[in-house]
Amino acid sequence: MSEAAEDLCVSRVPLFQGLTYEQQLEVAGVARPTHVDRAEQVYSAGGDVSQLTVVHTGRVKISRTSTEGHEQIIRVLGPGDFIGESAFLTGIRPDHSASALEDAQLCVFDHADLERLVEKHASIGLRMLQGVSRRLGEAEARLAAVISGDVSSRVANYLLTLPAHHGAGNRMEVVLPLAKKDIASLLDTTPESLSRQLRALSDAAVIAQAARGRITILDADALSALVADSAQ
Repeated sequence: MSEAAEDLCVSRVPLFQGLTYEQQLEVAGVARPTHVDRAEQVYSAGGDVSQLTVVHTGRVKISRTSTEGHEQIIRVLGPGDFIGESAFLTGIRPDHSASALEDAQLCVFDHADLERLVEKHASIGLRMLQGVSRRLGEAEARLAAVISGDVSSRVANYLLTLPAHHGAGNRMEVVLPLAKKDIASLLDTTPESLSRQLRALSDAAVIAQAARGRITILDADALSALVADSAQ
């Protein structure tokens, strides 16, 4: 693929990867490039948001806020991820808000334009349904982990799902992509509990912690055992 194709926002999104480059250019032509600053809100819960938002660069967090003001992070979107397909399919206003974790470039599609694209390119609709199905599966797995698993198993599972660089022996190097308070929210626990679990894993020589969120997984089997035990 050419450098120009790689630079297309839509070329990074599974939703549009079934299209030819020429078709992707067509899709990109109706996208609205949008820049958001760190901590800037993309949209709020309950808002009339008739758009599909694709992350080109940066990261965007999706979260809900309880009546007591507690923020619960649902997931974090990175380059190629998108949000807004559920509202497109159901017409229901979002029960969550979206805000930038860092400066980000977005590609925004009005639902009216998206509808025309789906009518013209059936693969977009199919991949959209696949995306909804995948997120439903992830939500069910996360709910099961919260109900049946303790914090240690959730932390172990999170570490195992992070992108890893394999080092000497069976060691794996990972980097925490978020602040610990945000990871704690994502795992439905407190920052103090997360820190205790990481310290316990370090004391047990399962992981080794370094500066700037760098973690070496020394015993992946031990982490896997924690996850498996919670599922029993």
